[in-house]
Amino acid sequence: MKPCSANRKLIAWLAVDALDVPQASDLRAHLETCAGCRRYLEEISNAAERLIAAEAQPDIQATESFHQQVVRRLKAAEAGSYSEMAGARLRAMLLNWRLVLPVIGAAAVVIAAWSMFAPRRRVARPTPAQVQAAIAPKPKHELPPTLSNYQRIANRSLDELDELLTRQGNRNPPPTPFYTASTRTRANSSE
Repeated sequence: MKPCSANRKLIAWLAVDALDVPQASDLRAHLETCAGCRRYLEEISNAAERLIAAEAQPDIQATESFHQQVVRRLKAAEAGSYSEMAGARLRAMLLNWRLVLPVIGAAAVVIAAWSMFAPRRRVARPTPAQVQAAIAPKPKHELPPTLSNYQRIANRSLDELDELLTRQGNRNPPPTPFYTASTRTRANSSE
């Protein structure tokens, strides 16, 4: 069984005879009815007796660095206790509904007022009568008629290849002489 949490410190003081007489008598009356507190008093009393019975060895000397470490740790524990106390106070304030509800209400009023009176951006909306001009597609750059260009266009789209071939077939090619093997032979023989 566990001792009553409110009596733990008082029981420890009772074990080393550090309580006032009225507090000690009140606590002893409680110990008669509470088994958990009675057991805790026995454990603390046993520990206190062992500590009193232990002999301190006077030949042990602590170094200066040991004392410095103890002082640093005590200061750190003291600083930690202040931050813990501040955190506990903050949590207590946040859990106090008498404080939290008015703060929430005030925040809601501020947000509502801001949303009603804040300047709004005006966005010009086009009227239905306005007509936007369509952008004419840019004329495609004519590629030279090479096999690699045809392959590249065919990889993109077969319809595009068909359009390109149709355009190239419909334009008038510049007049160029046609050379064949039979005409080359005649030209060489006449010379």
